Amino acid sequence: MAEDNNRRYSSNVVDGVGKSASRAMLRAVGFQDEDFQKNQIGIASTWSMVTPCNMHINKLAEHAGAGADEAGGKSVIFNTITISDGIANGTEGMKYSLVSREIIADSVEAVTGCEGFDGLVTLGGCDKNMPGLVMGMARLDRPSVFVYGGTIQPGDNHTDLVSVFEAVGAYTKGDKSLIDVKQIEETAIPGPGSCGGMYTANTMASAIEALGLSLPDSSAQNAVSKTKEEDCRAAGAAVLDLIAKDIKPSDIMTREAFENAITVVIALGGSTNAVLHLLAMANTIGVELSLDDFTEIGKRVPVLADLRPSGQYMMSELVAIGGIQPLMKMLLDRGLLHGNCLTVTGRTLAQNLEGVEPYPESQDIIHSFDNPIKPDSHLRILYGNLSPTGAVAKITGKEGTHFTGTARCYQSEEEAQARINDGTVQAGDVVVIRYEGPKGGPGMREMLTPTSAIMGRGLGSEVALITDGRFSGGSHGFVVGHVTPEAVDGGPIALLQDGDTITIDAETNRIDVDISESELEQRRAQWQKPAPKYRRGALAKYAKTVNSASEGAVTDMPD
Repeated sequence: MAEDNNRRYSSNVVDGVGKSASRAMLRAVGFQDEDFQKNQIGIASTWSMVTPCNMHINKLAEHAGAGADEAGGKSVIFNTITISDGIANGTEGMKYSLVSREIIADSVEAVTGCEGFDGLVTLGGCDKNMPGLVMGMARLDRPSVFVYGGTIQPGDNHTDLVSVFEAVGAYTKGDKSLIDVKQIEETAIPGPGSCGGMYTANTMASAIEALGLSLPDSSAQNAVSKTKEEDCRAAGAAVLDLIAKDIKPSDIMTREAFENAITVVIALGGSTNAVLHLLAMANTIGVELSLDDFTEIGKRVPVLADLRPSGQYMMSELVAIGGIQPLMKMLLDRGLLHGNCLTVTGRTLAQNLEGVEPYPESQDIIHSFDNPIKPDSHLRILYGNLSPTGAVAKITGKEGTHFTGTARCYQSEEEAQARINDGTVQAGDVVVIRYEGPKGGPGMREMLTPTSAIMGRGLGSEVALITDGRFSGGSHGFVVGHVTPEAVDGGPIALLQDGDTITIDAETNRIDVDISESELEQRRAQWQKPAPKYRRGALAKYAKTVNSASEGAVTDMPD
């Protein structure tokens, strides 16, 4: 039987007498005769009771499946994994976090490639499953729509997960009692949805919408809401339209679309993880993107959103005034977005934004261009003798733009955390946490626990922290991560010693240690590469295959 181009993949699985066994298997999971002539739409769900971010996504997946079915397709729901950064932070288990992004991409590719789905809806709700799903979509390059699971509601007294981390830091200083900490712990996470500030989940949802892979408003909806259910049903239907028009991720994920995503991330004051994930997503689809692109775009894009962690508002409050669509319209009208980029609506970004109403005049969450939070980007790409191939800082200006201090060097997050808690770390120190990079950790753990401890102890503007690991979207303060080359590769961060003077300058975009090149070379000659921490399993495989954080920390680089 000739291939049916409208069922480019499913026809190879179910058409003809030779595929009787395939059809027999599918009848057992609910297929009827007429379903074999329909486009099969995979619904990639990240439902799990591991985390509140994803605990509701099984129901959203059913809505997406119903939308695809109503539009004439045949939906097939399948699951991939998720992990919880919020639970794993500060533990050895956090090493699996970034690794899970690759596992998710692999699993979406494997299931879809094996089962012959003609299109995809992917539903994500936590930090790593969102870029992982998009990377899977990019590898397959079949008509696809991404759906964000939505944001959580604030806890009592305007609290969220980061409030809990920082309360622990305040307890170690003596500013909060155990009763205070327990009250925050019990009320900060009231139900389903992703962490409530402009942390990594909300940052990546916004970036993916700006990229054109989500329907308008998908990134700015409450997790438990009619609008989110409607978004899911519309996404299921949209995939059928994309199949009919033969619009694939490669048609949407262009260089200009990535520039749009970076622009929106900066305007929102988003997470440093966006740098890592956007580089990885671009790499996967074959678009050239580098650290320096964040610098160039950042020169002309201001931070406009007063959102946590550096600001005061939560995502649910941005949802209430209209989400990110009015912000994108502001950026488009200012000439800061490429309006000609194609999106999953089948229309361009500019066409999607036609008729979008501005924010209410009374709101102060999104500032005007005349009164920005910061006139240029908070995401600073730093170079210098301490990071020859780049590092990523999140400097909003509230913590200053320049820091010179004395190195206190630690070989792991746990070691540094103990010294922050016991008061060893003092004002004027630069905490150095190394051997936490993609290869060296392995897994490039987030440093939310130590940064929260520093903030909780009232040292946010008096102590800097640098690492070859990375940061949570909830981290704030004078922090520099993604230092490359990483320590396990013999990068300069491995050669630092206690007492070295380190200068971080977010205006000149430099990070340097005040020692000569000859001294660095002498230390390098004495340095010995540590043995691998893992010999078998996912972490060992990851360490052997992952590339530099400055290139996205991906594991499937082409030859």
